[in-house]
Amino acid sequence: MDRSQKTDAVAQLNAVFNEVSVVVVTRNLGLTVDQSTALRTKMRDAGASYKVAKNRLAKLALKDTDYVGLEEFLSGPTALAWSVDPVAAAKAAVDFAKTNDKLEIVGGSMGTVVLDEAGIRALASMPSLDELRGKIVGLINAPATKIAQVVNAPAAKLARVFGAYAAKDAA
Repeated sequence: MDRSQKTDAVAQLNAVFNEVSVVVVTRNLGLTVDQSTALRTKMRDAGASYKVAKNRLAKLALKDTDYVGLEEFLSGPTALAWSVDPVAAAKAAVDFAKTNDKLEIVGGSMGTVVLDEAGIRALASMPSLDELRGKIVGLINAPATKIAQVVNAPAAKLARVFGAYAAKDAA
């Protein structure tokens, strides 16, 4: 990698750090190509990205961002996962680490808040942004449904009473 490529890589990582909500640092302990591909696919499906970056270049890219505290995690064979959704990258990384012992969660950061491994696991256990939106829509929709049921209930009872009288007269 020559100097211009390194400069481009640092600029790209810096742009990513300025746009995302969460960054998760993982340690690769001998992932095969197939396992790495599966992890990248899982990340992409969750709306996250996963990249192996040189620690020195990542540390340069962290400067002047909210994620400066991640420098302490960048040693050894590390990779970065990030997403705009605060939960997506953490959830995908933790789910993959549960089934594959060659991926270790080192830590991460959600803005200026630095998280250790337990913090990332706690973040991963939270519902995603889409799940929260679904719950809010359900909560908003529930009272309207109940009002419609209450308004329609007397009319339904009247119809059943008239039906019973009609059946009684026919018999």
